[in-house]
Amino acid sequence: MTTPAQGNVIPDGALYACDNCKFGSDGKGKYWPGLEEWRAWLTRTVTRYGADRCLWALAPDVPFDAVATLAESLPELAFIRSLGVPAAFAAQNGCENGLIPWDDFDVLFLAGDTEWKTGPIAERLSREAKARGKQVHMGRVNSRQRLRTAEWFGCDTADGTYLAFGPDTNLPKLTGWLDELHHTPSLFGDAA
Repeated sequence: MTTPAQGNVIPDGALYACDNCKFGSDGKGKYWPGLEEWRAWLTRTVTRYGADRCLWALAPDVPFDAVATLAESLPELAFIRSLGVPAAFAAQNGCENGLIPWDDFDVLFLAGDTEWKTGPIAERLSREAKARGKQVHMGRVNSRQRLRTAEWFGCDTADGTYLAFGPDTNLPKLTGWLDELHHTPSLFGDAA
């Protein structure tokens, strides 16, 4: 995952995704560079690392506000696609009320507050996205339970800052969680 504020170098051959900093590490969008700089950063990033390695780029959104997110994201989804990368749309609290432009994006990014993002509406939207042939990503996955929820919802990818805080301790834990997901059958069968 890379953002305009990080300046990450993507290793050769690695896949990457582009977040927009509208939520950011501060939870308030302090690192959002503005629309023109974000567009320039995204263009440079895709040019440097290749569209073929980019999992998706997240259109600008307004955290926790579905109406404002739709207004801000809709014009940028086509721009993202014009770069040859999948466009991600941030599903926010309230977007279930007809505020999801299904035909205009490729990846549903489960954002919103924790209760909404891990609740029944987000689960339903995730399953609808999968039925429509779209990928699903869940943001802010920083616990074993949240990772299991993302898997149950059928998410293809997830992100979080868990490794940033104590990577030597947390990497073995995260690896264990992933092994558990891949080797422990669900009581409910295949959720996807």
